[in-house]
Amino acid sequence: MRPTLHGPVGLALAACLLASVPASSQTLRDGRAAEPQRTVPTGQPQVQLSFAPVVRNAVGSVVNVYGARVEKNPRMAQMDEFFRRFFGERGPSMAPERTQRSLGSGVIVDSSGLVVTNNHVIASMTEVKVALHDRREVEAEILLRDPRTDLAVLRLKGKGTYRAIDLGDPDELQVGDLVLAIGNPFGVGQTVTQGIVSGLARTNIGVSDYGYFIQTDASINPGNSGGALVDMAGRLVGINSAIYSQSGGSVGIGFAIPSNMVRAVVASAKAGAKAMQRPYLGATLQKVSADLAEGLGIDPPTGALVASVRSGGPAEQAGLRTGDVILEVDGRIVDDPDAFGWRFALKGVTGETPVKVNRRGKSEVLTIKLGPPPEVPARDPISPRGRTPFTGMTLVNLSPAVSDEMHLDLQEGVVVSEVEDGTTAERLGFRKGDVIVAINGDRIRTTRELDRIVRDGARGWEVSIRRAGQVLTSVFGG
Repeated sequence: MRPTLHGPVGLALAACLLASVPASSQTLRDGRAAEPQRTVPTGQPQVQLSFAPVVRNAVGSVVNVYGARVEKNPRMAQMDEFFRRFFGERGPSMAPERTQRSLGSGVIVDSSGLVVTNNHVIASMTEVKVALHDRREVEAEILLRDPRTDLAVLRLKGKGTYRAIDLGDPDELQVGDLVLAIGNPFGVGQTVTQGIVSGLARTNIGVSDYGYFIQTDASINPGNSGGALVDMAGRLVGINSAIYSQSGGSVGIGFAIPSNMVRAVVASAKAGAKAMQRPYLGATLQKVSADLAEGLGIDPPTGALVASVRSGGPAEQAGLRTGDVILEVDGRIVDDPDAFGWRFALKGVTGETPVKVNRRGKSEVLTIKLGPPPEVPARDPISPRGRTPFTGMTLVNLSPAVSDEMHLDLQEGVVVSEVEDGTTAERLGFRKGDVIVAINGDRIRTTRELDRIVRDGARGWEVSIRRAGQVLTSVFGG
C-alpha cells in the first residue's frame, strides 16, 4: 500500500496535529471563579485534561491555502466565437476558460509573511490566497516551488506583521513523543488532532526525492497537507504531507517533512532562489548490504557506500574514494544514501562540512567544500523544426546542474527539457527527461551534434533514448 496525495496531484493530503493542556482553578476575592490557568502537560494525568495552551501557542500561525489556475480551452473559444457570429451576444457561451482549484494548509514561519506549504497543494496554480486564523484573506505570491522536497514558500501581500510559529529541532524527537497536528481537513475549518511520533527517518515513502519523514498516528485527512506538526511546546517540528491509505482517509499512518528542511527551503527563498539550492557532492552512492558490510568490516550494515567519484568534483577534492563508506555528516549518523542526501542537502551551498567515513576498517574525517552543482557544459538549447521526430521539443546539454534539476544520474549527453503540447514530438511519445543516446547509429554527445544531424535531413529516423535506466530504440518515417 503506497501513500496517496489528494486533490489535483492525487496524493493523500496530510493533517495537522496539535495538543492542549491541563487546568487549575482559582477564586477571586469577591468569590467569582477566575479563568482557569493552564500549563503544558508534564505527565499522563495532566495529558488527560487539556492540550489547549499548546494549541493556543501555535494555532494563530496555521493558515488555509487556496490555489486556482485558469486554463484556456482554444477549441471552446473557437466554438464560442462561432455562436456569437450567428446569434450575437445572446448566443450560448461555450466557456472558453475553466478553473481548477486546490485546498490545503500552510504555516507562517516568518513575521514578514512567509508561509510554508506543500508543493503539491499549489502545484501549477497561478493564483494563491491565504485565509488567516482571524478569517482575513490575503493574496500570496509564490516565491519558491520545490517538487523534490514537496515544499513551497509563499509571501503574503498584505502589509503588517504576522504571527510566526517557532521552529523546533526534529532531531530531538523520540518515538513515543506526543505531537499535535493543525490543518483544514475536508475544508471544514481549522482542526486539531493529537497523536504520538510512531517512527523517525522514514525513507522510500514515494512522496518526494528527499524523504526522511516523521511518522505519526495523528489523524490526517484531505486538506491537511501543508499544515503543522507541533511538539508539546507548540513549536513546528514538521509539515504534514502524506498518509498511507487505500480510501484516501486517515488510517493512523501519516508522514511529515521535518522542520530542519523547512529552514533550508526558507533560506533558499530568502536568497531569491526559485527552488531549494542543494550542494554538489560529485559522487554516486549505494546502500551497504549485509554482504558488503561483512567484506568491509562494518557491523551492523549501515552508511552510504561510495560507488564512484567524479573527476574534479568536491568529493574528489576532499579525498573521498570509491569504496569508502560514509557514516556521518557533520556529526549526524547516516544510515543509507537517502539519509546522506537529506543531511547533505540541509548544509546549503556555502562553507564546508565534515564527513566521517570508514576506509578499510579505519575511520577518517574528510572536509567537503559546499557549492551548487556546476553548469558545465553550457545548456546550449536547441528546438528542431521541420519534418523530424524532434519537432516540438527543446533539448539541452547535460551537466551536473541540469542532472540535479531533472533528477537524472547521467552527467553528460543531450536531454529533452521540454515537449510542447500537440507537436510531433509529443504525438510520437517523447517525454521531458528522455536522454537522446543515438540517431541513425551516430552517438549524440552535444546539442550541436544533434542539430547537425537534423539539418542534414533524413528519410527515416532510428532514435535511441535512455528512459528510467533503459535504452529504447524506435524507428520513425521521414
